[in-house]
Amino acid sequence: MKKPEPELRHTALAPLLAMLCLIAPARARAWDDQGHMTVAYIAYQQLTPTTKTRVKELLALNPYATDTKKWPKLLAKAPAGEDVDELTFMIAATWPDQIKRDKKTYHIDGPHDGNRPPDDGTAANNIGYSDHAMHKYWHFVDTPFSRDHTSLPSVPTPNVQDRIVTFRAVLKSNDPDDLKSYDLSWLLHLMGDAHQPLHCATRVIASDPDGDDGGNQVRLTSCAKCELHAFWDDALGTSTSFKTVIAKAKTIPKADATAAADLNEADWADESFKAAKTSAYKKPPIGKGDGPFTTTASYDKAAGSLAEKRIALAGARLANVLNADLK
Repeated sequence: MKKPEPELRHTALAPLLAMLCLIAPARARAWDDQGHMTVAYIAYQQLTPTTKTRVKELLALNPYATDTKKWPKLLAKAPAGEDVDELTFMIAATWPDQIKRDKKTYHIDGPHDGNRPPDDGTAANNIGYSDHAMHKYWHFVDTPFSRDHTSLPSVPTPNVQDRIVTFRAVLKSNDPDDLKSYDLSWLLHLMGDAHQPLHCATRVIASDPDGDDGGNQVRLTSCAKCELHAFWDDALGTSTSFKTVIAKAKTIPKADATAAADLNEADWADESFKAAKTSAYKKPPIGKGDGPFTTTASYDKAAGSLAEKRIALAGARLANVLNADLK
């Protein structure tokens, strides 16, 4: 949702690193690329053979799938022996962030650097790949809360929650495959976004009456340009190496099956909202105002643990959604 991206760490998979560095978005991508790729990896392990085949067919229609400078270039350098369909699925989960740096093809739409919906009637467009708007505001839902009794602003729409509803409906329908491909590419990403706590909450205080952009205005002392949102995006890690992402994903405990079976988008957003209030904005170390604040070892550890749980749950739910909805 909402931050200038930190630089990605060096990895052995140089082409992937270079490409993802070039396409990092201007505001945020929940969990960074490692997190989104991890959600996709976890989901892919739980897809039925039929769903895997259908996903492969649809992702082949994404324009990045045939652009030799995009996905094919990455896949040509992938580790030997890896499942190319699986790796494509993982890369596709980062596509809605990739287009934020593809300014030759895609454009910022809406005010606040594109992070608020435009009022020209195009914000809720769902027309497929002919739509070259970045739709940054689709990545999050700024549900406000306040601890100093400041009046709460309205929640902008469209947002991550209602987009997931829209895209799932298309996947269930008899709509053309081009539109299903577009919506699938978005859904792979937004399922991860909806499970990042700071993609579903914004803290409202007297000095931030419109909210703090999901923690992007809350500064930390960890580095020169660190924000609370950036800290949580990085909670799992920032590697873009397929090997590193997959190895880490295999260590993450499986999601609770009962929780994974909850396919209500409102519940996912509410979980993230509550986690933001109780964990991301936990005080101490996060105090009043916009900081800077210094996180503690216990806060850092708890954030990493919560990130793993939310990512595991996002992956399991993504698999359940695709297995149930995709036609």
